Amino acid sequence: MTIRTIGVPMDLGADRRGVDMGPSAIRYAGLSATLDDIDRSTIDRGDLTVPHAEERDPERAATNAKYLPEVEGICTRLADEVDDTLADGALPLVLGGDHSIAIGTLAGAARDAEIGAVWFDAHSDINTPATTPSGNVHGMPLAAALGLGEFADTPWANAPNLSEENVALVGLRSVDEPERERIRDSDVTAYTMSDIDERGVVDVTEEALAVATDGVDGIHVSLDMDWLDPSHAPGVGTPVRGGVTYREAHSAMELVADHDDALRSLEVVEVNPILDSHNETAELATELAASALGKRVL
Repeated sequence: MTIRTIGVPMDLGADRRGVDMGPSAIRYAGLSATLDDIDRSTIDRGDLTVPHAEERDPERAATNAKYLPEVEGICTRLADEVDDTLADGALPLVLGGDHSIAIGTLAGAARDAEIGAVWFDAHSDINTPATTPSGNVHGMPLAAALGLGEFADTPWANAPNLSEENVALVGLRSVDEPERERIRDSDVTAYTMSDIDERGVVDVTEEALAVATDGVDGIHVSLDMDWLDPSHAPGVGTPVRGGVTYREAHSAMELVADHDDALRSLEVVEVNPILDSHNETAELATELAASALGKRVL
């Protein structure tokens, strides 16, 4: 299957500037050549046009979610791009940008199919405007996709064919109290870093994939690079110590590749070259995307 790369250079959903350069950094790290090496045909759609934060008003006072009108416009266009890519028989590979872009990826992937989602992330991203401590939309994409809280009245943000029981969060280690309560009261399956420490990343990832693929047409896989420990991925928007190792991340992505027939969309987000060292986080993002798409040692 052809892979269509879609760049979304957005940092409106985050506090720190810099993740808007993530798509360029990943491309510079050799994404196209890496995918060519595993005989995956690729088409680069280029980047969606995203307004600069300095040119816009956060408007948090009205919504308690910064830049929400801008996020809506970008994610609506991204959802159309993802839907068009799938209609053309290609696999969308979305490059972020901050994690708020997942609202658009999920909405597009779920437009004409029932999907599950595996969320590799240090954070649960299930805050709403009422519960967010920061107002940053990159902490809200799962809540938006599932139509929770205020997002119940925002059809543009919802993934209509995504159910809580097919969502698995993997590797959590930074969760706000309202998010903790919401996860406990939901049918979302969540695995913390303690689960990975106790059971191993292979066991946890296999179970997460089983949850996501149960009874659906396909799955979305979202890889936030802050899932990894900052010692391996220093150039991320919101680093949190205690993440997975280089080898654990590759093992997890290789398991994703084992479910290639179910993979409907893939995104890699939160690469921040400003905070990186010699583009190593973008290079790792490229490697992990390749592993998820079938690259093997042998």
